Amino acid sequence: MKLDGKKAIVTGGASGIGKATTLELARAGAQVFLGDVDEAGGTAVQKEAHAAGLKVDYVKLDLTNETSIDQFAADVLKRAGGRVDVLVNAAGWGKVQPFVDNPPEFWDQVLAINLKGPIRLTQKLLPSMFEARAGKIVNISSDAGRVGSLGETVYAAAKGGVIAFTKSLAREAARFGVNVNCVCPGPTDTPLYNRVPEKIREAFVRAIPFRRVAQPKEIADAILFFASNRSDYVTGQILSVSGGLTLAG
Repeated sequence: MKLDGKKAIVTGGASGIGKATTLELARAGAQVFLGDVDEAGGTAVQKEAHAAGLKVDYVKLDLTNETSIDQFAADVLKRAGGRVDVLVNAAGWGKVQPFVDNPPEFWDQVLAINLKGPIRLTQKLLPSMFEARAGKIVNISSDAGRVGSLGETVYAAAKGGVIAFTKSLAREAARFGVNVNCVCPGPTDTPLYNRVPEKIREAFVRAIPFRRVAQPKEIADAILFFASNRSDYVTGQILSVSGGLTLAG
């Protein structure tokens, strides 16, 4: 699957699934603009990519800040020649906590990073895709958004919103030649996952038919499919990559 000459954005690209996706798209030939609030992490990924001869540029992005989103979109569009070919909304954040203990400011942050921020960024970039009558948008939700997750109620709500956003936008964008799809990772070996209590992580491994969590590159491989021309006749689809954890969900 080749992306030679394509311009791509990956949010949350400083670590985890976002980092793996950034490098995977770059290896496929794309010039990738990595958006992340973590300047040190984003710069480190850019240096790693450049050392490997890959085209990756870090641009600061704070999905909780509307001005940051607008500036990021304007900067990348200018540097990309007016439009991007691929948008991967991979940034995500949450933590395990009983819903009754959630303070409202926690809800605001979870919804901003996982739902509202990606929606705003997509709206800023979509007109140029419509004008070009081409583009691939890949939203990263979670199996928590498909079947729920104990201790992650608002996170699951936000990720469920990403799924609904994907399906609805796919209908609206299809007549302009733009594909919109969604990948739902199960438990994946990322910094965010490794902050989950060990007892819960062990329970996940026991419940997954493959008896292991995913590696970030395994999620990135699914994202690459949706970003490439192999998925030209696929839109509005929700793909679970969970090792069979939610195969009955």
